[in-house]
Amino acid sequence: MEKICWANTDDFQESDFVIIGIPDESKSHSLRQGTDEAPSKIREISNQRDSYNRNKIKSLGLPVAGMQKKVYDYGNIDRTQIENKYTEIIREGKIPISIGGDHSITTQIIKTISKHFGKLSLVYFDAHPDFISSTSNYYGSILHDILPYIDVKSSIQIGIRTPEKEELDNIKKHDLKIITPFEIAQNGIKEMTNSILKTLGKNVYVSFDMDCIDPAHAPGVSVPVPMGLGSVEATSILKSISENKISGMDIMEVCPKYDINDRTSHLASRMIAEVIFAASLN
Repeated sequence: MEKICWANTDDFQESDFVIIGIPDESKSHSLRQGTDEAPSKIREISNQRDSYNRNKIKSLGLPVAGMQKKVYDYGNIDRTQIENKYTEIIREGKIPISIGGDHSITTQIIKTISKHFGKLSLVYFDAHPDFISSTSNYYGSILHDILPYIDVKSSIQIGIRTPEKEELDNIKKHDLKIITPFEIAQNGIKEMTNSILKTLGKNVYVSFDMDCIDPAHAPGVSVPVPMGLGSVEATSILKSISENKISGMDIMEVCPKYDINDRTSHLASRMIAEVIFAASLN
């Protein structure tokens, strides 16, 4: 299997970040299927568009300030392996960056990581709150399913723009902070980023559903919603969060068969690189 182009070590022990793919969409109810193809597609496109061969030497199109971190590509795992594999990664002091797959995978990752860190401060980028409580254990009930494992007061949802009434009721009930794309447009990136950073506590975990981004920038997602964040806005916020250290991150719901010229997969690859470069290890 092709490794993501950002993988610059074959030694798991010396790595700072571990890329891990989970090609599973078994808990998705979306009319668009195919997110299980995302881990391999994002890796493929990263090598096609973020690396160059010149005089038989491979060169990467790095973030502007370069890439000083050590990155290891673990390959793909089954959903059933999440607890064992993530326990190993966290115990070794590595930061996992996961590529799904449907967003419900995040539930199992958070449950596992929280066993090591305690309750997590969650940053949840999504067009949808995923806060259904009348049905559980699927990609629309994630926030309800992980409530015991996160600190709601220091958690935040970003990009929300199509909640159901039940989800709005749950957001109000649990006093979960949300930021819409309209607030970011009105108040600006700097002000909203400062508000986000003030909300967050320790042990920050970032979950990024690519439908948070406007389909004009990321068309290849399972549930596209207009009026989303721009790619630069979203990545700028991500970088600022990761500068204060993260416990882990995932990128979910890329749906390659609905993409246009692999734009969404390429964007996911670039976002991963920017987060890795910006992230603090202390």
